[in-house]
Amino acid sequence: MLPANQLIAQLRSNLPPSDLQAFYTQWASTYNTHIVALQNYVSPSLIAQIVRQLPHYSTLRILDAGCGTGLVGVALAESGATNIDGLDFSPAMLAQARLTGFYKNLFVGDLLQTIEVPDGSYDLVTCAGTFTYGHVGPDPALREFIRILVPSGLIIATVLEEVWESGGYKAEIEKFEAEEILEVVSVELNDYRKGCEKAHMVILKKRGGT
Repeated sequence: MLPANQLIAQLRSNLPPSDLQAFYTQWASTYNTHIVALQNYVSPSLIAQIVRQLPHYSTLRILDAGCGTGLVGVALAESGATNIDGLDFSPAMLAQARLTGFYKNLFVGDLLQTIEVPDGSYDLVTCAGTFTYGHVGPDPALREFIRILVPSGLIIATVLEEVWESGGYKAEIEKFEAEEILEVVSVELNDYRKGCEKAHMVILKKRGGT
């Protein structure tokens, strides 16, 4: 297995979907060690800190989109969340997430396509480590997140700093805000991999509720 920095460099090369699938199959069993222990990946714990402040957070219906090996799910569950589903396009990563025991449902899904769940299924969508280089873009992912949320539901997501504007995330969020589909609760630049990279922590609220 390559060192973590070389693995991350491969992600920057915008691998085609089939190669990306194979890449994550290879990386799944050592991903947590590489990203958490060696790369100081702090986004899951930051998301959990935000969720802990929400009313009735322990019973919120949560979709962890791009859940990978389940790092966000673990952080949420350790904070008291009890109703977490996970979606990822890599079966190998989902197999690792299943081992945590914290997800009610786990399913394969591609954020470049329609998410196969009904409208209004969730109170909260979390998405960490997915809006980055070599992965999905903001469309249709953000639109799908909005669709599957209840009115007043929240999106809490990280967007890597270097793709915030160049990847179209800032423009897409501003478009939804102008159309009064979303309310931007906050956008803050935080650590992503501590001491290495930063990401925008974005909190968005679906309009239509009180």
